[in-house]
Amino acid sequence: MRRRPLLAAPLLAAPALLAPRSSRAAGPAVDVALVLAVDASGSISPEEFRLQREGCAEALTHPAVLAAITGGLVGAIGVALLEWGAPGGAETVVPWHRVTDAASAGILAAALREAPRSRQSWNAIGDAIAHAATLLEDAPYEAVRRVIDVSGDAPDMRSHRPAPAARDAAVAAGITINALAIEQANPGLSERYAAEVIGGPGAFVMEAAGRADFARALRAKLVREIA
Repeated sequence: MRRRPLLAAPLLAAPALLAPRSSRAAGPAVDVALVLAVDASGSISPEEFRLQREGCAEALTHPAVLAAITGGLVGAIGVALLEWGAPGGAETVVPWHRVTDAASAGILAAALREAPRSRQSWNAIGDAIAHAATLLEDAPYEAVRRVIDVSGDAPDMRSHRPAPAARDAAVAAGITINALAIEQANPGLSERYAAEVIGGPGAFVMEAAGRADFARALRAKLVREIA
């Protein structure tokens, strides 16, 4: 399996945004409020989609990820899942769950597996980022950090709002955007995501060789995002 170094983004945030900040919503504390923004466009077959959902569930219940969660200052994270594809069509398919231990991670994993697939087409990543940023603004937590985790197998296409503009707006609001590039069909996608999608303090791109490698790559990515 091909492995390449992680790609990091230049810091797009102003210096005041380099320190941890809380979301404006009052509620339980979390170390990270994390939106998993997952590609559900027409390029993904039902089997690939199943592997992707299973990969999310497996990653969030893996002992390494649970250790990262419980080892945080708060010992909790908030997670929501949105699916993207169609311009203006990004949809929250699993609402916010607070994960503190194996039991709460299992509840989230079950919700991830059971949620129906949204109807999507194309690859409107900019619209997905804008939707995820709104979801984070409305999160019911006091979050030390807020992160959007974009995963996909193609670059931005037909967004109402181009991905770089949506990224810059999210970063200006104190949100970090990381990416997981599934490069099987689009060699060089990691470089596109590094240039157009990721941003904020410590932002990075991680690569998966294909859908079968998704769980491994997402697990490593979550540990880095949470720790």
